[in-house]
Amino acid sequence: MVTQIPASTSAPRGLLDRALAFAAAGTPVFPCVVGGKAPLTTNGFHDASTDLDQVRRWWTATPLANIATPTGAPGFDVLDVDVRPDGAGWAAYYRAEAAGLTDGWTRMIHTPSGGLHLYFPGTEQRNGSLRGQHVDFRSTGGYVLLPPSLGQTKQYSRRYELLRTRPGPGRPVDWAAMTALLDPPAERPRPVRSGWARDGVDPMPALAAHVAKQPEGNRDNALFWAACRAAEAEAADFEPLLAAAVSAGLTEREAARTVLSALRTTAQTPRPHRAAAAPSTASLTR
Repeated sequence: MVTQIPASTSAPRGLLDRALAFAAAGTPVFPCVVGGKAPLTTNGFHDASTDLDQVRRWWTATPLANIATPTGAPGFDVLDVDVRPDGAGWAAYYRAEAAGLTDGWTRMIHTPSGGLHLYFPGTEQRNGSLRGQHVDFRSTGGYVLLPPSLGQTKQYSRRYELLRTRPGPGRPVDWAAMTALLDPPAERPRPVRSGWARDGVDPMPALAAHVAKQPEGNRDNALFWAACRAAEAEAADFEPLLAAAVSAGLTEREAARTVLSALRTTAQTPRPHRAAAAPSTASLTR
């Protein structure tokens, strides 16, 4: 069962009332220190509960305790766009948004730092952080603070606040795809390969030309094949393929999704010892 987050944009009521509302709606909660994220329970998020009597005992003991909930299935995953003195995650967020990777969110929370929490249907993905990008992901084994919890640092003292909700079940975020987009592996020295990369020749112009001339109905398959071949040749820049796909008629979002899918596929497949020949147009399939 997917848990629900009660909507409220009014001034914060007593934290006990809000914690009880979350629990009654099926969202397990547990208390954290006043103004912070450290759990007040012995086993941290493992103690989260929807038992109203237990919740009442916790917040009766510490009325100003922050409200936290575990992330991951069967609840929700959270993408955290952070704002820090040394940088913010907005540039990374807008890149992910343009690629269609954040479309499935159901709730948008304004965080005390000035950033965002985006809620997605929960999965069993691992937590992750792109520190240089100031973007974090919380799923299985993680937890977040819920509105109207208070965030306090030397720089600010503000509450988490619900900004927007969307109807419907939403769609899980693909953290692996987002990582591949925002933080690709560092470029390594590329060996001279046979086939497409024979004699050190850059395969990208030929691959891009192949994609650009595809008719409707085969553009996506051709792009996927070309992106796989480019990944096998350890190409560092996929922009020529994206531009070729757009010129052939795909949208930027469609092209980005297909290239990311190809990158994930090649990352999970052992490299062949010999380069594959380009298939005929009719045989290009995923």
